[in-house]
Amino acid sequence: MNQPIMESTQEGETLAAAVEQALTEYFAKLDGHEPDNLYRMVIEEVERPLLECVLRHCDGNQSRAAHYLGMNRGTLRKKLRQYELG
Repeated sequence: MNQPIMESTQEGETLAAAVEQALTEYFAKLDGHEPDNLYRMVIEEVERPLLECVLRHCDGNQSRAAHYLGMNRGTLRKKLRQYELG
């Protein structure tokens, strides 16, 4: 059964709230400039630590990590290469 991630590293803060706060701060720092490839940037910022954390939790077992992530092992291996994690 899939359950949403409720807590981030800060007590009581949801992952969604942390992302929203980070984006708000990012837009403030742009100082009127337009962002480029925002979707890709956010996905990469979230995906890399997600992969690292799940692999650590699975003691490096890629098959189990892929199962936890809901993807096949080949896709996981491709993403690990993309982020130079494997």
